[in-house]
Amino acid sequence: MTDRVLSTDTARGAIQRIEAILAGQLEQQVQQLEQQGQILSDPGIWDGRAAAEFRGTVWPQAKSSLDRTIKTLEELRVAIQRVNQNIMTAGGNA
Repeated sequence: MTDRVLSTDTARGAIQRIEAILAGQLEQQVQQLEQQGQILSDPGIWDGRAAAEFRGTVWPQAKSSLDRTIKTLEELRVAIQRVNQNIMTAGGNA
């Protein structure tokens, strides 16, 4: 473990860009994907052998991945904020 504490302008800029991406449309787009997948999962809207395979196999796996992605992105956002705050506090910048 190191005692070095560093948060350069480059690091702070990257943090701000990540936060902007996460706070922006990314989560909304993932949610829109989920909504459209749910629509396609309705046999009254889309049916046939391949559509049934989509409903039974493809969509459940994709939805699970999308749900994990949203959770992981939120964990990333929280971790970045926590680490940066700890660095700024340790460096006397808080």
